[in-house]
Amino acid sequence: MSNVYFNGFILTLGLIMAIGAQNAHVLRQGLRGEHVLLTVSVSALCDMALILVGIAGLGSLFVASPDLMAMARYGGAAFLLWYGGRALRSALRGGREMNLAEHKRMSRGQALLAAAGFSLLNPHAYLDTVVLLGSIGSQQAEDLRPLFAAGAISASIVWFVLLGYGARLLVPLFSRPLAWRVLDGLVALMLWGIAASLLLA
Repeated sequence: MSNVYFNGFILTLGLIMAIGAQNAHVLRQGLRGEHVLLTVSVSALCDMALILVGIAGLGSLFVASPDLMAMARYGGAAFLLWYGGRALRSALRGGREMNLAEHKRMSRGQALLAAAGFSLLNPHAYLDTVVLLGSIGSQQAEDLRPLFAAGAISASIVWFVLLGYGARLLVPLFSRPLAWRVLDGLVALMLWGIAASLLLA
């Protein structure tokens, strides 16, 4: 039984550690010290919901429905293109420093919507959690599925807490405006690259 839990934990950790739109957003919020608990909590809760519905059988439904996959793909691409444009604008404008008193902070509502958007409007998240983890979890014996789900959810929580709060260790590096411009530029390229891969798929 413990093997099932750790299989879910290790598999999820391996998937979630890949640099993606959601991770980049959590990292940026952690670096800025801005609504970190809210961002981490929403990201983990959304992952938990996606994992549970995937194991319950939604993953196979998505795979069997081209229309649902197309809606998720185009909606996610539009969101990533828009947020990538914001990141590129920040990179070009520059001037940002690790001075929380000077930069315009998100409201709690904006932080909530952004975290939910990166979690729920990102088709890659559905591919990892709903389709992949869901299909593997649903193959477990019925009495062992809760253990697999618990392992997967635990990995998600641990990762987002480490990413959101561990980002503060990088604050000295990001005390220079150039580091922020580089990060924003990389985030913009990454988001647009993901969006392009979705649109061209």
